[in-house]
Amino acid sequence: MSLTKSERRQRIKFRVRKIVSGTAARPRLSVFRSNKEIYAQIIDDVNGVTLTAASSREAGITRGTNIETAASVGKLIAEKALKAGIETVSFDRNGYLYHGRVKSLAEGAREAGLKF
Repeated sequence: MSLTKSERRQRIKFRVRKIVSGTAARPRLSVFRSNKEIYAQIIDDVNGVTLTAASSREAGITRGTNIETAASVGKLIAEKALKAGIETVSFDRNGYLYHGRVKSLAEGAREAGLKF
């Protein structure tokens, strides 16, 4: 039995989410990657609330290659998080490989001062 791409990602996602959970003190930075856009949100899993979010659809995001766009989304989510008083997060790659757009978003967030 071979898995489809989305089934494989679901399995990886569940495996990671068993371990990674966001609290109020250290929320979870979750990344979602579609074919066109990239989204990031900071989530407190204990209370079940999204604290802040950013995406490549927002105004003020520099458009370039997909990787450059992801880096600017990372910087934006970090700025919003720091404004909300969040300094450290646990990174949830959501079943995607830490490569390309996901890696670029993470590095952009780190550059802007978010710790994980």
